Parts: sequence; C-alpha cells; structure tokens
Amino acid sequence: MASLPFIFFLSFFIISTTLTSAGVAAATIKLSLSPFPHPSSSHPYQILNNLVTSSVARAHHLKHPKAKADNTTSSLLRASLFPHSYGGYTVSLKFGTPPQTLPFIMDTGSSLSWFPCTSRYLCSQCAFPNVDPAKIPTFAPKLSSSKKLVGCRNPKCSWLFGPDVASRCQDCEPTSENCTQTCPPYLIQYGLGSTAGLLLVENLVFPQKTFQDFLVGCSILSNRQPAGIAGFGRSAESLPSQLGLKKFSYCLVSRRFDDTGVSSNMLLETGSGSGDAKTPGLSYTPFYRNQVASNPNFKEFYYVTLRKILVGDKHVKVPYSYLVPGSDGNGGTIVDSGSTFTFMERPVFEVVSKEFEKQMGNYRRAREIENISGLAPCFNISGYTSIKFPELSFQFKGGAKMALPLVNYFSFIGDDKVACLMIVSDNVVGQGSHGGPAIILGSFQQQNYYIEFDMANNRFGWAERRCA
Repeated sequence: MASLPFIFFLSFFIISTTLTSAGVAAATIKLSLSPFPHPSSSHPYQILNNLVTSSVARAHHLKHPKAKADNTTSSLLRASLFPHSYGGYTVSLKFGTPPQTLPFIMDTGSSLSWFPCTSRYLCSQCAFPNVDPAKIPTFAPKLSSSKKLVGCRNPKCSWLFGPDVASRCQDCEPTSENCTQTCPPYLIQYGLGSTAGLLLVENLVFPQKTFQDFLVGCSILSNRQPAGIAGFGRSAESLPSQLGLKKFSYCLVSRRFDDTGVSSNMLLETGSGSGDAKTPGLSYTPFYRNQVASNPNFKEFYYVTLRKILVGDKHVKVPYSYLVPGSDGNGGTIVDSGSTFTFMERPVFEVVSKEFEKQMGNYRRAREIENISGLAPCFNISGYTSIKFPELSFQFKGGAKMALPLVNYFSFIGDDKVACLMIVSDNVVGQGSHGGPAIILGSFQQQNYYIEFDMANNRFGWAERRCA
C-alpha cells in the first residue's frame, strides 16, 4: 500500500507529459455486444459462486455509490454486443484520430466511459480466462492528434467533481481564464472492481458520424477491470447524454453463447424532436426519477416502478417500502446491465424464495450445491422425467408484465441434476442497513429480451426475442 501513491504520481506524470491540454445532425448507431470472461477456475460451481459474489458486491456499490462527482429527424448508430463468462456484455468503440478500437463493458448503472490507457496501464487481479493482463488492449494517447487533457476550469470537469471543483484548482489564479492545471484524477469503484485515471476529451468515431470533445476517462490503474466501461447511466457524463440520444436499445444473447463470438445488435438513436411512437410489440412502463435520493448518485440510475412479483399465480406480498422509493429515496427497482444476477434485498428475496420452496416442495433441496455455488434455493431433480417450475413474473406500473422464460431465472447444473434460482441477496435483513434500490434487475434476467431505454418519452420497453 505504501507504494501506491508513488505509482499514481508516476503514472499521472507520464500521461501528463504525453498529452497536451487543450450543431449535431441526427443519426442512429448500431453496436455489437458480447459477454466478458470471468476470473475463476473452470469448475461451473466456482464460476457461479464468483458471479453471485460479484452480483452482490455490485448491488452494494449501486446502493451505496461514492459521491463524485413531432417533426422529428433521427438516425441510428449500430454496434455489436458480445457475451462473456465474466457476466457482462462488451461493445467495441473507436476513439481518437486515427481511430483506435477497444472493447467496453456496457453498463447502464454508471455514467463515465473510460478505457485502459497508455502502455503502462496496470490492472491487478485481472487474470481472467482468455485475458492476459499483460496484453489488455489499451488506448495510446500519443498516437491520437485529437486527444486533450481536461482543464480544471473546463465545465466538463465539474460533471464528475461538482461545481466547487474550482476550489481544488490551487494553481489557478481566481481571475485567470487560461489556467493550465488539469482536472483532478478520478477514482471510481464498481462493486469488486475499481479504476483511476485522468479525464480527456477525444473524438468518438462511428461510421456515420464523429462526436468531437467526448469526455472519456484515461485509466492508468484498475482492479478487476480488464476492459473499459461504456457508461450508459443518466448523468451528464454518460454516453447517452453526451451523444444526445433519444433512445437506445439492445438484445442480450443467451448466456450459453459466452465467449463464443456470437453477438447481437445495440442501437443508438440520435436526433431532434420528441415523437412518442412506440416500438411495435413492446410493453412499456414509465421511468421513475428518484429526485429525493439520500445519495445524489442514485439519480443516474434507471428506476422503474415494480407493482407486483408473482410466483406461479401467487402474488408475493412484498412490503410497499421496498417497491417504491420512500421520502429518503431508498427502495425501488432499477435496471442494470452491469449486474449479472438480479439482486433483491433480504426481506424481498425471502418471500420470493420461500414461495418457490413451497410450490416446489416435492423436490429435495440440494444443500451442498447451495453452499458451493452461493445460490439458493437449489433443487435435486435427478430421476424426474417431468418437472414443474412456477413461472416468475414482474408486473410494472401501467399493468405491463414481464413473464420470464425459465432459463432466465433457473439454471441447470451438475449434468442437469440440480436446478438453482438465479436471483441473489445478502445476509443483511432490513433497509436500515443498506438503503438505495431494493431490487436490481440484472442482465441474466434480461437475456433474450429486446430492451429499450426511451429517454425522450421517459419509458422502459421490452419484448421477448431470440437475440442471437
């Protein structure tokens, strides 16, 4: 630990000497998403346990984020999303002049986009399957003619550090308009992972359009982050905010395609206007803006109002205080592509899991698998030729229902002899200990759904699809 400040200073000195300080047309962008490999042994139970641990840690981070800071013209930008055993989905983006292509984990639960930066990038605990920590793709600032360090008085610096960041610009004269001091270094945590670096403005390049002066992080040090993050949250520094997106959508391929190269499309719709036409076939519920959050960072999350949870035809009685944010901003449900498994606070999880136990009482509990995997309840289904699983459904404000396919909430392991519920919680009982969102809808439950974030009309849409 004693050597860490020196590493920070050395890295920032190197990048500081490498870099120099310094009417959007409508479009639609298409991207590709792919799942990311997870650091673990090859044993399936250990992989599940790691994903459970990372999902719970991610939930803790989202619930307690550190303060940081009808005439319509539109077009689509497209990219590919790839699934990985890490539990996330990556998208390739191009930055710089000439463009450099790098993979980014698509994350709707955070806002800053950043890439591993310079040849001196260091990542601890990054020995992921199919990832050599020494060969992690990095952005080379010295090869780009369009990169610029963000100055301490640049308004974009305040996006992360707040309006009082000027008080940290100690080398700037109060009356000076040409201060060359850079924006302070950032440090961001993601549950089990973290990253630190300096802010740049750089060109973000798509085939149809180049977005200049895009705020992006140049990370020098990371922990458990072998790829960058594409932040799709709701804050000013997010990719949707900077590109002025009306909406974005994705379709996450099944987890069985992890690390296979199979991808699906992500669509980014830019342009002016506020047409309210709905995408055919989609169900919708309004977004809920958590304006009274006890932590201002909750405002970057995509809240939806969950009215009911049904196991089979049984309405599970979840306390209202967990379904809707209270006067302190705690409670409610968010949609987060960066979480693998859906998280429920313990009082919510217990009533849901107990209902599954009740309706599946004919099957013996697989306690050993529960202890190894971290999942529960798990049921031993060996020897059965016909197995009945209750349906799991979420009903949202407005009446729209998301009835999950079986593979989105149960996983079959151990030569299909055991079935485990793929929803996680922690061991803390009661909101007083945690706060923040009580339910986090993760990517595992979103697989093989067409998902739409319609910011122009403040609504969340979905429809079951075959995404591959």
